[in-house]
Parts: sequence; structure tokens; C-alpha cells
Amino acid sequence: MRTPIEIDASRLPPLGMPPERFLRDYWQKKPLLIRNAFPGFVPPIEPEDLAGLACEEAALSRIVVHDRKRDRWELRHGPFAEEAFPKMPRKDWTLLVQDVDKWDADVRALIAHFSFLPRWRIDDVMISFAAPGGSVGPHTDQYDVFLLQAQGQRRWQISTDPKAPQDFRDDAELKLLKRFTPTHEWVLAPGDMLYLPPGVPHHGEAVDACLTFSLGMRAPSVAELMVDLVEHLAASIPDEQRYADPDLAPATDPAEIDAASLARLDAALARLRTIDAGELRDWFGRFITTYRAAGDPSPPGRLPTAATVEKTLSAGGRLLRHPFARFAWARAGRGARLYAHGQDYPMGVAAARRLANAESLDGADLAALDADARAAVMALVRRGLYRPHRARADGPAR
Repeated sequence: MRTPIEIDASRLPPLGMPPERFLRDYWQKKPLLIRNAFPGFVPPIEPEDLAGLACEEAALSRIVVHDRKRDRWELRHGPFAEEAFPKMPRKDWTLLVQDVDKWDADVRALIAHFSFLPRWRIDDVMISFAAPGGSVGPHTDQYDVFLLQAQGQRRWQISTDPKAPQDFRDDAELKLLKRFTPTHEWVLAPGDMLYLPPGVPHHGEAVDACLTFSLGMRAPSVAELMVDLVEHLAASIPDEQRYADPDLAPATDPAEIDAASLARLDAALARLRTIDAGELRDWFGRFITTYRAAGDPSPPGRLPTAATVEKTLSAGGRLLRHPFARFAWARAGRGARLYAHGQDYPMGVAAARRLANAESLDGADLAALDADARAAVMALVRRGLYRPHRARADGPAR
């Protein structure tokens, strides 16, 4: 039985099917258009809010302008001046802002609908505003992406041809495909969503002024993984440990790299083969919680003491995780390791699971942790990854 490429999810949003079936039949295998993935969707952010965020120094933003007559593409990088937006043309341009989930809690809440995926695999929610005709051109992505139509309508074209050409134009700063021949075309309305696995050529163009939410995955290249792992291994080797040949015999040909030399080289690089599962786990946990980080939380100017934190929580306050902070956890023997923005902390399994998944902690949460986890929380507070928020007199913590 062939799997459909289009489905209506009204009865079972957001996928229209159990996650197990989606992962089995579609994930990293084939595209899927999901009508009514979020029925009645109302975007938690307006185009004016997105433009305001694009003016912030710390936000990562771009504008893509397409000159249709000359088929030229212009890429501009933010931050942008507020007065730049009223001067933009009426059509054929797009504003893109990455990591909006780090800036807006309501946008971040969308990620909970994708809890069938490992959280450490989810990168960010990028939001684009496009004027009528706005686009970033036909291209491919090297990661999985869910494209949720939030406002207005956008026409999407994709190619499922396994032999579709993948070479890029050499006259644009963007990586645009030289040739693009679509096999499928749809117009998405608010609440519709398009899932694309890596490497699928696609092209989206605004029918009218529209907002599109893009939930992208974290997918480091094998080259990036290898480089970082080798750097990790090299950091543990003293500079005095070098290629050596105390058994050197007289050379028969001084220009030859002989078998004995290669054997010594192999011995010198033995550290590459001695990494065990625990070391690999800890390296990867630290790596993936910092990979493509949106920002680096800074420590508080005045470091809070454990007594100060306990006082805040006992008065109804909370510890809020910094939106830039990335957490994950893994089992380690009978216990676990919490990985938090590039560092790791030993603790029990229940505590690691709780800390990795919770956006905030109250007094009861802290009291339920084991001693190692409570010590880790204080270390995370001092790093700025948790921030104490006092309770308001008339309501929850602020």
C-alpha cells in the first residue's frame, strides 16, 4: 500500500496519524502535506512584532529581495533600522528571523506539539514574513523541517524526483538551485503544515502577505562531529607526547615514508581508537547542547547564594530556565548525566529527566531532587542558565 503525500489532520492533529506511523513512513523518507495540522491556528506573533525583533542587535535576521525582471536576488543582514520597513516594496521580499522561540514564550510553546521527537534534535522556530510574491527561491535544506502556515497563504512547490539536479546558481549569495522542476504544488492556508525531509528541492512563494513558522532540526554534518571529537581528544594529550622513532634504522631511501614509519604513526594516533562509550556520550552531550547556539547566557552580576534561592522558592518564586539554555540527559551506569549548555553534571535518573524537561522549578521540584542534582541547579544558577523569579503579591512568580 502506497503512503499518501497529503493528509487531513483534523481528527488527529498535528500529524493526522500516530507518531509511530509518521516516523516509520515519512520521517527522513518522504514529504507530507498535512492539512489542518493546527485547526483554527492563530499566530502568537504579528508581522509588526517580527519586524521589531529584527531590529534587535542580538536577533539573527535577514531580508531577501527578488528582482523579478532581472531575476536577481539580494540578501540583507540585520539588525535593521525601524524606518527600513516602511520603505520596503509592496511585493517580492521576505523577512526571516531565526530562534524566535528563544524570544517569545508563546512561540516556544509550539515545540511541545513535537514531543515525539528528541528535544535535542529540535533547533529553533524560524518565522518569516513575506509580502505578496515574497520568496527565498528554490533550494534544498540539509535537515528536516516542518513548515507551518500561520497567516495568509503560501504556494509551495516540491520535487520528489530522486534524480532532481542539486547544483546551485553562481550569481546569488543564497544557495539557489539552477534548475527546479516541481512534481507537486499546493497552496497552504493557516493551520496547514508541510513536512520536508533533508534534500527535497522546494520553493515557497507568498500568495498574499503571510507568516510562515519553520521548525527546523539540528543536524550537524559528520565533518563537524569528527572535527569537534578530535579536538576533544586532542585536548587530553600533552604537547610533549609526539611522533617518535627511537627504534629508527638506517634509511634505505631517505625520501621514503616506509612501513615502519606508518606503524609508528598508527601508534601515535591510538587515542582515536580508545574512546569508550561513556566518553563518547559525554562529549556528544556537551557538543549537542551548544551546537548552533542562539546565544550564551551570561552569569548574573551578583551571584545568588543557596540560601537566597531557597528563600525565593519558599516564598512561591520559581527558577526559570534561560530561553537560550539547552538541556539533555543520558543514562550513565546506574545514574545519569545532565548536559546543560556544554557542561555535564552527574545525578540520579529521575532528577536528570526532571531538569532536562522542565522550563521552570518551584520549591517542591527542588526538594524532590537528589543532592547531586540540587548542587547542579546551584551551579546552573551561577552560570545564568536558571534565573530566580520572585512571586508577585497577587499571583505567580514574575
